[in-house]
Amino acid sequence: MPQPPPDDAHPFDALVQLMRTLRGPEGCPWDKEQSLDSLKAYAVEEVHELIDAIESRDVASHRDELGDVLLQIAFQSQIRSEEGAFDAYDVCRAITDKMVRRHPHVFGDEQADSAAGGRASWERAKAKERADRGEVRSALAGIPRSLPSLLRASRMGEKASALGFDWKRPEDVLAKLREEVEEIGEALDAGDREGIAAEFGDLLLAMTSLARHLDVEPEDALRGANDRFSARFEYMEAALRREGRAMTEVPADQLEALWQQAKER
Repeated sequence: MPQPPPDDAHPFDALVQLMRTLRGPEGCPWDKEQSLDSLKAYAVEEVHELIDAIESRDVASHRDELGDVLLQIAFQSQIRSEEGAFDAYDVCRAITDKMVRRHPHVFGDEQADSAAGGRASWERAKAKERADRGEVRSALAGIPRSLPSLLRASRMGEKASALGFDWKRPEDVLAKLREEVEEIGEALDAGDREGIAAEFGDLLLAMTSLARHLDVEPEDALRGANDRFSARFEYMEAALRREGRAMTEVPADQLEALWQQAKER
């Protein structure tokens, strides 16, 4: 009968050994059936649960969800190890080497006295690695197209900014926002549906640039706005239920008054 890892084993070694056992001949039938493709959905789910744990400020939950993400790394590494490709230790070595290479301002001769400077140094090191390998591709190529669009827009802006393509001040971005709003109005006046969609997209993209200049994470800001909207809307629903009225029967001006009450509370 397989035995669990010994108590005195290094925690990471114990996890690697555990996954090897679970995938072994006497291991778990479910674990043995999994593939890289079947684990994709679990990996995405675990990352979202990790984000929820961070936002909850629950330390124990944060620890546990980090463990679930680490399990995914060990699990997928074990599958690759069975193929003879790499193992979890190779993953650790590869990311450690990369972090050293990408921080020439820490481990080399470059200087960086700000977060922006550190980011720019990282991007230069990354571009040099590609050049050394003979790769010719956009600096944006490493951003997955499958990312949520808001997050992808933020990451594209960060990379472009690190290479010097950016507005100088938040006020400059605000001017661009006003321009995009005017262009939406022009497309609306012209009845150009495709133009409206395109200009609206440009407006959202510019908003992510403004967030970067204001040092605001747009995904967090939108999540907070969603939560506030939800709480206020539920307040309105509860207030109307107490009066025995349906929201669809209430005039717009009274709904607005209820909304303002919800904001004040």
